[in-house]
Amino acid sequence: MTRKERAALIDRRLAGLYPDPPIPLDHRDPYTLLIAVLLSAQCTDKRVNQVTPALFALADSPEEMMKQPVARIQEIIRPCGLSPRKAKAISELSALLVRNHGGMVPADMDQLETLPGVGHKTASVVMSQAFGVPAFPVDTHIHRLAQRWGLTNGKNVKQTEADLKKLFPREYWNKLHIRIILYGREHCTARGCDGTRCGLCRDCFPRRRSPVVTNKA
Repeated sequence: MTRKERAALIDRRLAGLYPDPPIPLDHRDPYTLLIAVLLSAQCTDKRVNQVTPALFALADSPEEMMKQPVARIQEIIRPCGLSPRKAKAISELSALLVRNHGGMVPADMDQLETLPGVGHKTASVVMSQAFGVPAFPVDTHIHRLAQRWGLTNGKNVKQTEADLKKLFPREYWNKLHIRIILYGREHCTARGCDGTRCGLCRDCFPRRRSPVVTNKA
């Protein structure tokens, strides 16, 4: 089976499993999504969804958030980890949104990446999930599964993203990246599958017997 044939198989199978995949992070608008994605760095979406109600009850707009003491933001988001850095970024990016963008989250990848605490992956998630612009955010789940499925050599996240964008039609990207995340959590987990156990791994490489050692993101 060629790489393109595996990609087509994976796309069909995941579309059948998750025809209308939900956005994993609870949010109300582009701003609350941006904050939730920022908090999700080195933290589970489940934990973020437990924390954000209290944070957004305190402030759910850049105008309100910039008025809050960083210490207060940090206190609320502490369960998400890296709270000093994240709290500072939330405060600073909120002020920048008010000062430079009229309090609105820009629908522009380059402008998003200039905001404190917002890297390429975070910007990609916001572009795809808040604005519907095709993007392929690559997190640890996607990076690991793309290697197990032989869709990339896995040298780094940037290369994995480029490889996946070449394999799948642009109009599939936004739903597909969520589908891969969901499948990785439910079936092809870091410890539950080694590239030989889950259905897709077996179908992509039916003769594979040795575990796949994947490069970290």
